[in-house]
Amino acid sequence: MKINFAKVSTLSSLKNSLPVFVFTEEQAKKSKLKLVKFAKENFDFTGKSSQTHLVSANDQMFLAVGAGADKKIDDLALQKIGSRIIAFLNGSKIKDATIFFDCELDEKGAIKNNSSDVQNTCNIAFGSLLQSYRFNKYFEDKKKNKELKVSSLTFAVIDAAKAKKSFADLELIADNIFLVRDLVSEPCNVLNPESYAEICKTFKKDGLEVQVLGISEMKKLGMNALLGVGQGSVKESRLVVLKYNGAKNPKDQPIAFVGKGVTFDTGGISIKPAQNMEDMKTDMAGSAVVVGLLRLLAQRKAKVNAVGVIGLVENMPSGSAQRPGDVVKSMSGQTIEIVNTDAEGRLVLSDALHYTNTKFKPKFIIDLATLTGAIIVALSDVHAGMFSNDDDLSKKIEAAGKATTETVWRMPLGEEYDDMINSDIADMKNVGSGRGAGSTTAAQFLKRFIGDTKWAHLDIAGVAWKGKGDPMAVKGATGYGVRLLNQLVKDNYEK
Repeated sequence: MKINFAKVSTLSSLKNSLPVFVFTEEQAKKSKLKLVKFAKENFDFTGKSSQTHLVSANDQMFLAVGAGADKKIDDLALQKIGSRIIAFLNGSKIKDATIFFDCELDEKGAIKNNSSDVQNTCNIAFGSLLQSYRFNKYFEDKKKNKELKVSSLTFAVIDAAKAKKSFADLELIADNIFLVRDLVSEPCNVLNPESYAEICKTFKKDGLEVQVLGISEMKKLGMNALLGVGQGSVKESRLVVLKYNGAKNPKDQPIAFVGKGVTFDTGGISIKPAQNMEDMKTDMAGSAVVVGLLRLLAQRKAKVNAVGVIGLVENMPSGSAQRPGDVVKSMSGQTIEIVNTDAEGRLVLSDALHYTNTKFKPKFIIDLATLTGAIIVALSDVHAGMFSNDDDLSKKIEAAGKATTETVWRMPLGEEYDDMINSDIADMKNVGSGRGAGSTTAAQFLKRFIGDTKWAHLDIAGVAWKGKGDPMAVKGATGYGVRLLNQLVKDNYEK
């Protein structure tokens, strides 16, 4: 879908583009526009946020959209308005529309745009763009293609050049959210550790340094926990390192992000039930967020040094697969008893975290993973579960979550939970004792590979993919995490 910004003088100049007027409750009450008056009388249109009416009167058709009370209008509310507009237009099979916010028509039909804050319009455009995403590359019959019907949206502004420049940053964010959604949506016969690593190499053009470690390099480093997960697959495991140096001093301590990249998870020898196993192509969502974030930081030339590390494996059952009861020695030297081969993500992350911590000595590490079904039981698809050893970092992540609607909920850590992963024959086992606190024992496992470094673990199993969609995304991959972590970096770590 194409987003345009233009100065529009009269409705008659729109030709085949449907006018869309967005009114707050206060604006709708004051408006003297005949069409709005008609909407008030015939549809009880008052500007409430739940109202969207297609109005036809006096040979003129337009869409009246309520924005709610003025005092409740913020960036996120405006983005949701844009999302609602796209959903309505698409459902009505309307291809082209022109959006007016905070403007009025005089008696002669001339448009007077009174908005002094172009960012308001840009936020509506951003919400529209996020809702426009479709993953439709594998439909052969275009008539049955679930593509977006809206092809173009024009936003009426006083200064089109200023609006376009202001929108550029939001468009970059959307582009990388779409990258994450694309990666998570790809079937596993297309996206595997080897092909994924090759995709990452293409981001050198965006300003990233990209290093790919193969099996031989990882064996030399002692990454037996990560390698054990992928040893049953014909697709070789990879570790990809993405580096971006944007700080004034290239030697400044970097911030670090680590992602779980299990491109398909059968559960291994502890095989999963067949029902819904196809969804396990999404078990690499944490790694996709790291890729999208690092690419975004490079594209927008963020003033920070950052590193992203993703462990890419495919967890398959075969004659060479890892078995329950095996003991592996991780890169850190700690030994792990494999009790359940379906608790594989934490094994991948253990080596990736230790590698990141010892090689780059970052200010902090944030890891992202679709790690446990238990977090879905606890938080559904509303919040990501956050576990952390640092209160200050936690508060900053929580604030970024509230600012972007990609919210987190802090969960507990503690010695009692840590004791649950002690093993009788090794330093630890990869699952806790009993069925309780599955997400916390997984986080306690990861904590053993962090040392004293500030760290947060985000379990995104419930928020990375939504079966019903949400205000910013249709059904499927959400791209959760890009906006959250970009906001975190922007607010706290850029110099």
